[in-house]
Amino acid sequence: MSEGAIPARRRPAGLGRGLSALMGEVEREQPVGADAERSEGVRLLPIAVIRPHPDQPRRHFDEEKLEELAQSIAERGVLQPIVVRKVGTGYQIVAGERRWRASQRARLHEIPALVRELDDTQTLEIAIIENIQRADLNAIEEAEAYQRLISDFGHSQEALGKLVQKSRSHVANLLRLLDLPAPVRQDVANGSLTMGHARALITAPDPEKLAADVIKRGLSVRETEKLARSVKPAGRETREPKSGKAAPNADIAALERQLGDMLGLAVKIGHGEAGGTVTLSYSTLDQLDMICQRLSGERI
Repeated sequence: MSEGAIPARRRPAGLGRGLSALMGEVEREQPVGADAERSEGVRLLPIAVIRPHPDQPRRHFDEEKLEELAQSIAERGVLQPIVVRKVGTGYQIVAGERRWRASQRARLHEIPALVRELDDTQTLEIAIIENIQRADLNAIEEAEAYQRLISDFGHSQEALGKLVQKSRSHVANLLRLLDLPAPVRQDVANGSLTMGHARALITAPDPEKLAADVIKRGLSVRETEKLARSVKPAGRETREPKSGKAAPNADIAALERQLGDMLGLAVKIGHGEAGGTVTLSYSTLDQLDMICQRLSGERI
């Protein structure tokens, strides 16, 4: 994430007034300096009294990028405040843990922060939304965060889809990844496998063994899907159909799934000799807004 100032822009209204207002307020904050305590809503807090949220969805922090951010903060300071809530005698991070970690590495003693009164549900929702908008969560982290909102706070898959501007089927597909063996989930978390690879392995009789094979051979998602279909529970292999049209159609279906995983929406590709069409399906204005932002290159 860039530490530069972020221009004000409208947040989608579908996140709920309270949540939307907070996220919008964070984005509207101007770059802060030594006089941050005089800015309304922003104060300088000692880094020592701030703690990360124990259920922060993001578990993996790229060491190289974290070091780059620390160097930037050492030179220019923290340009965007983190969001915290009061817990006991200290503060708990709601959004901005990476900036807090980098500030520690930069040997800062204070960090600009917005202090807000938030309950556990709002805190987790904001953390998920911030990370998803910045593409900071891997598929397993995102799935685990969704599962917690479902199990601990009673969210439905449909409600989660509206919250993060993704389709219900995207949320359901992510949650299915949690059925994979722990070693395979770890491969997804560390980037050895993509969400597309993982989805192809879910119904395989021995996903852990196949995952190791996929990584070793560097197979694509399409090749992984073929491999998973070819293996029967008893170990017998089946042959792929030899129809001339089967492979292209299967390739297009794989591409639809890959694009769908990236956008969190249903994608349909109509391909012909003279070209074709790509159709993105949305069910809310928030999802349409997200599509427009992706196509225009705006920050999400």
